[in-house]
Amino acid sequence: MHVVKLAEERMPEGVREAFDRLQARRWEVARRGAKERLARLEKLKELIVARREALADALYADFRKPRAEVEATEVMPVLQELVHVQKHLKGWMKPRKVTTPLMLTGTSSHVQSEARGVVLVMAPWNYPFNLLVSPLVAAVAAGNTVLCKPSEKTPNTARFLAELLRDAFPSDEVAVVEGGPEVGEALLRLPFDHFFFTGGPRVGRRVMEAAAKHLAGVTLELGGKSPVVVDATADVETTAERVVWGKFLNAGQTCIAPDHVWVHASKEEALLAAMKSALERFYGKSEEARRACQDFCRLVDDGAFKRVRGLMDRTVTAGARVVMGGGVDAETRYIAPTVLADVMPDAPIMEEEIFGPVLPVLRYESLDDVVAHVRAGGKPLALYVFSQDEATVERLLRETSAGGTCINTVVLHNANPNLPFGGVGQSGVGAYHGETGFRTFSHERAVLRQGRTSLAHLFFPPYTGKAQKLARLASRLFE
Repeated sequence: MHVVKLAEERMPEGVREAFDRLQARRWEVARRGAKERLARLEKLKELIVARREALADALYADFRKPRAEVEATEVMPVLQELVHVQKHLKGWMKPRKVTTPLMLTGTSSHVQSEARGVVLVMAPWNYPFNLLVSPLVAAVAAGNTVLCKPSEKTPNTARFLAELLRDAFPSDEVAVVEGGPEVGEALLRLPFDHFFFTGGPRVGRRVMEAAAKHLAGVTLELGGKSPVVVDATADVETTAERVVWGKFLNAGQTCIAPDHVWVHASKEEALLAAMKSALERFYGKSEEARRACQDFCRLVDDGAFKRVRGLMDRTVTAGARVVMGGGVDAETRYIAPTVLADVMPDAPIMEEEIFGPVLPVLRYESLDDVVAHVRAGGKPLALYVFSQDEATVERLLRETSAGGTCINTVVLHNANPNLPFGGVGQSGVGAYHGETGFRTFSHERAVLRQGRTSLAHLFFPPYTGKAQKLARLASRLFE
């Protein structure tokens, strides 16, 4: 596989060269059976297993990601996806027979999955390995050639990915381009058959515009303010532990992280106390211990640090109470795991997705207010409900919309390859993982085969009285 490193003045030519190589092979690659596709993926899996320590080193160099989190959130999900594909690909690739209606007697029909062609995978920085390799696995399984662009914000991981994929695939089957926004803009000018993007809504709209110009498929994995709802029946200790884990994993830089918590007024103080206790168990009892903790990563760059710190400071100025945390260190881009209480719905931190280690807690008396707020904020990527009351759970599922939902836990829906993962509305378009990923990167082609017997000639022109009567009779079968 060829890795294209592009200076700005050479960028368009280099990108085009990589694309042309992939396009030249796309039909040959698409014709491959399951055995050949799986052989490519097996080689990738072997290289990931052999190089996992180098990956951990790269991620630590980029933003001090703990090794345990690298294993749990980068390596394990990709290996699970690979194993799941290896187990099921042959079945997914088989044509799916469909039934024949009476008026088509004499025909047989099936749906045949075919590769889309040349696909683009643009990955973000927050899970730079997982969120590039997982869609790549699905795209290769579906028989496509693939051009990958890792994020420039995690340069060490981008270099690791380039080397890994160069050794796993020939250059005309999978290519990697490294670079910043100018490279991304060049890629969007090319006629890919499918665009797959994970990131923010602003760039997501730009990707969708590009796909529209090419009349290509598009998958957008975006984000949003994923709420947690904790009602009066919730188990407070369990809720606090699970929410704190999901929120501060990757220092809050997770698209499906709990963004904020709505808690029933009767449980607010108990929940806050339990969250404080959980934070101390996870990261240390003192601020000094938490700052020195090796299990808590840093913000990815100065821009992210300044943005999250600004949201936190302005919210506290507006009247929020710091329950725990609040400490910062600009030099190391450290923001302490922070819980805020007495947060109002119009507080600065509620204006945008936080994407950092600050958790605002809002109290509510009536579930009507929570439902109204969730609806007004757009459709989040995830919604989390902690309740022992099935009526509350069903109401929130029925009266709100979200990309995915967990009941009495957080984040874990992303770990089941049998569930589609994706957003809705502002939080994304399309989904992947498991069979859903295979279908995303495939075109489902309708095939009808005519046998010796056919009723179609009964409806051929000229439309005599007999033909008209037959048409009317046929339509009445569906009245």
